[in-house]
Amino acid sequence: MSSSQPRTATRTLPLLGHADAHAVAAWRRGEPVTAGEFLAHVRAVAHAMPDARFVLNACAHRYAFAVTLLAAVLRGQVTLLPASTTRNVIAVLRREAPDAYWVGDDDTSIDLPRFAWPAAPARVEGGGAFDVPHIAADQVMARIFTSGSTGEPQAHVKTWGGMQADMAAERARLGVGPAHAILGTVPPQHMYGFESTILLPLASGAALTDERLYLPADIDSAIRHAPAPRILFTTPFHLKAWLAGPGTARVERIVCATAPLSVELAREAEARTGAQLFEIYGCTEAGQVASRRTALAEDWTLLDGLRLRESAGQAVVFGGHVEQPTPLQDVIELRPDGRCFVLHGRFADVVNIAGKRNSLRYLDHQLLAIPGVTDGVFFMPEEDEPDGVTRLTAFVVAPTLTARDVLAGLRERLDAAFIPRPLHMVETLPRMLTGKIPREALRALAARLKAKP
Repeated sequence: MSSSQPRTATRTLPLLGHADAHAVAAWRRGEPVTAGEFLAHVRAVAHAMPDARFVLNACAHRYAFAVTLLAAVLRGQVTLLPASTTRNVIAVLRREAPDAYWVGDDDTSIDLPRFAWPAAPARVEGGGAFDVPHIAADQVMARIFTSGSTGEPQAHVKTWGGMQADMAAERARLGVGPAHAILGTVPPQHMYGFESTILLPLASGAALTDERLYLPADIDSAIRHAPAPRILFTTPFHLKAWLAGPGTARVERIVCATAPLSVELAREAEARTGAQLFEIYGCTEAGQVASRRTALAEDWTLLDGLRLRESAGQAVVFGGHVEQPTPLQDVIELRPDGRCFVLHGRFADVVNIAGKRNSLRYLDHQLLAIPGVTDGVFFMPEEDEPDGVTRLTAFVVAPTLTARDVLAGLRERLDAAFIPRPLHMVETLPRMLTGKIPREALRALAARLKAKP
């Protein structure tokens, strides 16, 4: 901006980062969708949308999600992205956004007015000049809710400019550009999935892919059908399940987030797939904060423009795309260079039993390292036992083991104070599609099992 321009001038940024109408913006049902076609579809949906301030985007397929998202941006509507659409969550949204409606691409039922896409051919033709709209940087585009994995979900406001700056930092760190095909196992309603599988390809000129990937065979098929170079955005939970499948497709790059990733799993993934694996550290409040090549480095490196400072014993991230200084909910040890840090786990993960401290993250790692344990998690109840002592609980999926086997394995790895009492053997854990488990779900599971005779 030149000095002659008024300070009140509104900065704008393009809706799409593709160079021309013929660039591939998406892969849908195995067919390429050009940027011109994609933009025409966005405009058609925007024109048909009802007048409202808020829209809940429940589309499960990334193409439908992306079209709906940008159509809402064009209409000046704020997209609501709750972590779930349970009755109590929708009741809160109805109070906070009384004129909200929702859009979905399957048979989901949500207690809000529903908007159906206008009838359109399978391929929307993009005619005319490739005139990409520009959006005010300070326009509020979304309210994204935390997952509730450590407490109650909280809403965080995101502007168009803030998210575009976030994407520029991620694009620079990962080297993403027009040649890449972006695949993901993470739902677009989650902050990481929203950033990396929707906004990143749209802003960088890369191509998003439509498939909802979950099963190992689906991941392999999607990788084989996407043009190289490909980037798979996934979670440690999905990565572990994929590597346990019958075959693992070769891919150029893997990016992991949402939960701690072990060095062993990172190295196995690189060896099996031929990929470079990067891990992203971030949060809903601040967006993407840092990255590391997990197989090679313990330290995290801040994304360009970001800085950390300590305040009252807590790390605060600021600068770059973080629009307001944001406290981080993790125990962080900043390196002398100010650019790198070591992550020691979440404040909420620290437990103190009989005067001994440990982290739930470390305990989970030891549990999952026991041969035969396919899934498991420690849980610290909020209620004291009748003797006034709060005891750790563990939920374990291990089809070939007994509870006694698991406890024996834990005794070899943990101090006696951290042996769970009780330990519940279960068939599955209530994980979200991101691989996370909301604390409320663990609390409900514990209550159900305790009530059993």
